[in-house]
Amino acid sequence: MKLEQELKMTKFKNAEHRAGLNVVFTGAWISDKTSCLLKPFGISEHQFNVLRIVRGQKGQPINMIDIQDRMIYRTSNTTRMVEKLRIKGYLLRQECPDNRRKVEIFITEDGLKLLDSIEPILINNSEKMFKNLSTEESIQLGNLLDQLRG
Repeated sequence: MKLEQELKMTKFKNAEHRAGLNVVFTGAWISDKTSCLLKPFGISEHQFNVLRIVRGQKGQPINMIDIQDRMIYRTSNTTRMVEKLRIKGYLLRQECPDNRRKVEIFITEDGLKLLDSIEPILINNSEKMFKNLSTEESIQLGNLLDQLRG
């Protein structure tokens, strides 16, 4: 559906205004669909992002600052998200043996299993969302978005 129909707008200031609104609207649309798929697993989109970041360490520890630097949505509540995931049994927090003020985060087996359960569903969802674009168009879209961010 065209942006004009979705937002019930007929006029934009210029092409850049329309494109900017379209990027924001489409991002929210994708986020809403992703959140709906994650809900049955009891985690949020942000928590899913944290789990993927920690899993990417391949068994090595990561600290809160590095997690926050790698997040898609950089929020100030990283500590709270990690704690919620720890309580659910998906992450471990340990004091660094060399620096007691530093906390190291690890993913648990349950966290890895959860990601293994979720990712095929999200991949299938992405394929459905992008079904109206060819592979070449998807690559082009990704490159254009990279270019937009400079």
